[in-house]
Amino acid sequence: MFTGIIQDVGFIQHINCEKQQTHMRFETALDMLTWQLGDSVAVDGCCLTITDFPTKNTWSATLSLETLALTHFSHAKVGQKVNMEPALHVGDALGGHIVTGHIDGSAQVKDITDIGAHKAYTFVAPQALARYIVKKGSVALNGTSLTVNDVDECYFTVNLIPHTLSHTNLSLLQENDCVNIETDMFARYVERIMYFQTKSEETE
Repeated sequence: MFTGIIQDVGFIQHINCEKQQTHMRFETALDMLTWQLGDSVAVDGCCLTITDFPTKNTWSATLSLETLALTHFSHAKVGQKVNMEPALHVGDALGGHIVTGHIDGSAQVKDITDIGAHKAYTFVAPQALARYIVKKGSVALNGTSLTVNDVDECYFTVNLIPHTLSHTNLSLLQENDCVNIETDMFARYVERIMYFQTKSEETE
């Protein structure tokens, strides 16, 4: 589990594409002394498992075909900057919201508006995901915990404060770029409960 509070902006150091999977090596400025093989790290919001430590400041992970299909890593490039957050430990502060690291798909940047030192980003999400995005609700974009300012059909807007812009890779986004999106898990649970409740009522 994660909080959506980004701890480092690292970058992809190496990519090795195979037929059934892709291996990536990441470089980070985070202190990795306590990290172990099998630990989880969210990279642009995607929960990845550490498989190797090639050097003191790099670590590796293997991405499955499903992960590649659901994330922007399918067209990742060496040198690409990525947000990183190690998994929560018991007792850690939950500064953002509960983020699982299970990416739902991609959202595309449609508009960027300067508002003083802030920036308002408008995204369009796939219709299948848009129903889980609500005004004043939470959403994770490239692993960053954000509050939804407004929604209109499949479009939604978030406001990025200067701290977020300077501590994540979201400041690098341009129109038509895609980000990994994880919608609020509680919305999906409610939908599932309502589905079975409706089915139960139909059979009575």
